Amino acid sequence: MKKSIGSDKKPALQAKFDAQKIAFAPIMFQAAMALRDLGILEYLMKNRRKGATIEETSRALELSVYGVKVLLEAGLSLEMVLLEDGRFSLTKTGYFILSDELTRVNMDFTQDVNYLGMFKLQDAIKNGKPEGLKVFGNWDTVYEALAELPAKVRKSWFAFDHFYSDYAFPEVMPFLFSDKPETILDVGGNTGKFSIFCARHNETVKITILDLPGQVKDALKNIREEGLEDRISTHALNLLDNAIPFPKSHDAIWMSQFLDCFSQDEIRGLLKRAFHALDEKGSLFILETYWDKQEFEASTYSLHATSLYFTAIANGNSQMYHSDDMVRLLDQSGFYVETVYENIGVSHTLFKCKRKNQRN
Repeated sequence: MKKSIGSDKKPALQAKFDAQKIAFAPIMFQAAMALRDLGILEYLMKNRRKGATIEETSRALELSVYGVKVLLEAGLSLEMVLLEDGRFSLTKTGYFILSDELTRVNMDFTQDVNYLGMFKLQDAIKNGKPEGLKVFGNWDTVYEALAELPAKVRKSWFAFDHFYSDYAFPEVMPFLFSDKPETILDVGGNTGKFSIFCARHNETVKITILDLPGQVKDALKNIREEGLEDRISTHALNLLDNAIPFPKSHDAIWMSQFLDCFSQDEIRGLLKRAFHALDEKGSLFILETYWDKQEFEASTYSLHATSLYFTAIANGNSQMYHSDDMVRLLDQSGFYVETVYENIGVSHTLFKCKRKNQRN
């Protein structure tokens, strides 16, 4: 029996219209950003009962009539505004563009981190390198660049990264601590947010953050501010150098939104190092957003778009994976998935993994 994804049943006229949406998507995205950031959507929100004319909006925001006119007319095609008797009002889509946190985080990430560099997507595909990252400087990956990126870019990158992970933190605590681990290795711990959350949740656990030197530096600052130096330590190393082993003697290894930052070969290397670092009866926890496990079409769409960020900006060789990819890589690295926890946080899946030589 064939397994298919997607459909080609829409009428030809609709398909052609959708093709035009794609053709003009970069232009219309900028129109949406301008409608939001210039205050036009907010003004319409404040006047939602009666709407507003182009001239009223122009005077209130001190923008030219011409500028407001072309943006609001683009907003009609974007279905962000309605026009009735010469007065514009906000649609539900316009409301989400203005007020929805998820949408704002995604738009800022697209605008500040991706927009200019995405012009190099084809070069990234051909060369297997993040050619779009060059708009910010000469680094091999975005992770090396994080400490030096412009402040606005850093802010949008971390807002995007943390939005999807932070909602999951409270939900995973019962699963992570079900076996009462005394020591946890937080691989790819970044700024230390998860380790700090764990240390607050459990008053005795000791955690080691493993990451690149730049990230470890940021993490140390945050750990000191929280007064948790006695229970959270850091270990800096090159995550892609398989000759360098992970530190041992941990009851649990935690990887949150981490493995999607690497190619399949690199993931295999990281998992094998985790296998050798994990205590014999310990557990490996992997929290990821797999595109095949999404309840909503919008989530799958967002994850496929995020994969292209990895291609053009992040590292040139990773993506948001299908869950089957991860299960196969775990098997090749000596692990099996003992338990799967679905619908964690914002569309996440948590794998609790054990070494295959411990399978009952």
